[in-house]
Amino acid sequence: MATRPFEVAGSPLFVAEGIFAAEIVEECRRRGVLAGAYALRRPRGATFVRRLARDLAEQRKAPQVLVRRGLALLRAEPEVLRRQTGLGAEAARAGEVLRRVAGLLAGHPHRS
Repeated sequence: MATRPFEVAGSPLFVAEGIFAAEIVEECRRRGVLAGAYALRRPRGATFVRRLARDLAEQRKAPQVLVRRGLALLRAEPEVLRRQTGLGAEAARAGEVLRRVAGLLAGHPHRS
């Protein structure tokens, strides 16, 4: 895995998103810069359909490969979410994450 430094001085928050964002939760907590860590909890079927539509539109691979890959990811999703929460992210729906980040920006941190 590659690493690269980034500077957040002067920023009220930084947002790390994606499948590997949970990897930095503990280090951010240790450094005192963690305001919140969330793993998106979405309806698995909707995620499958969105991903498949995107990949088909982009013609990333043959359709049958994309369907097989999508089904494998659909089955793996609960374990991915467990891993992310195990690394310190809190499972939440997108709307809730947006409300919490808006609250952080407004100076009203979420209290669990």
